[in-house]
Amino acid sequence: MAEMGASACKLLVFIILFGASSAAAAGVSKDPETVAKWVYKTQFAKQKVTKLHFFFHDTGSGKNPTALPIAKSAGNNSVAAFGTLIMADDPLTVSPHVNSTTIGYARGLYGNDARKDIGMVMVMNFVFTSGKYNESTLAMVGHNAAMESPREMPILGGTGLFRLARGVAIANTYYTKGFDVIVEYNVAFLH
Repeated sequence: MAEMGASACKLLVFIILFGASSAAAAGVSKDPETVAKWVYKTQFAKQKVTKLHFFFHDTGSGKNPTALPIAKSAGNNSVAAFGTLIMADDPLTVSPHVNSTTIGYARGLYGNDARKDIGMVMVMNFVFTSGKYNESTLAMVGHNAAMESPREMPILGGTGLFRLARGVAIANTYYTKGFDVIVEYNVAFLH
């Protein structure tokens, strides 16, 4: 009986390893054991630097807004609507023109965290949906000094081809009118 248990265990290990190597050949594996081995291996490997350039279209007006307020503070009379939270699903494009090629979406939320000026805390995932980075993401979390140009925010993680990403996103406001904003992003990160 103990012999059968050891054989079953060996077979299970073989199936896991064979399945993981087959999945890795098809693309980026999401098998936990394969990911753990990849993390360990990358600690000792030279990391790659990737630079991306795209435009973020945050539209709060019109019939199809991409950013909507989900919470507002009571008694708010500050310049920047302190305490307002906004959920976004904003297109990322290759040029500032809204009809240019969409490469992904900025999905997440931002909240107005400054009482005396315009500033936001950003919790945003750049979700890439086309090209060689399809199904990869970058996580940007930090303070966005919206009135400064350029401004810097941290890249604190990623998935897919951008696993363990860390770096910076430099943002420049390209266009603003009312609740509609186009922001140019230059992102550089290690992974």
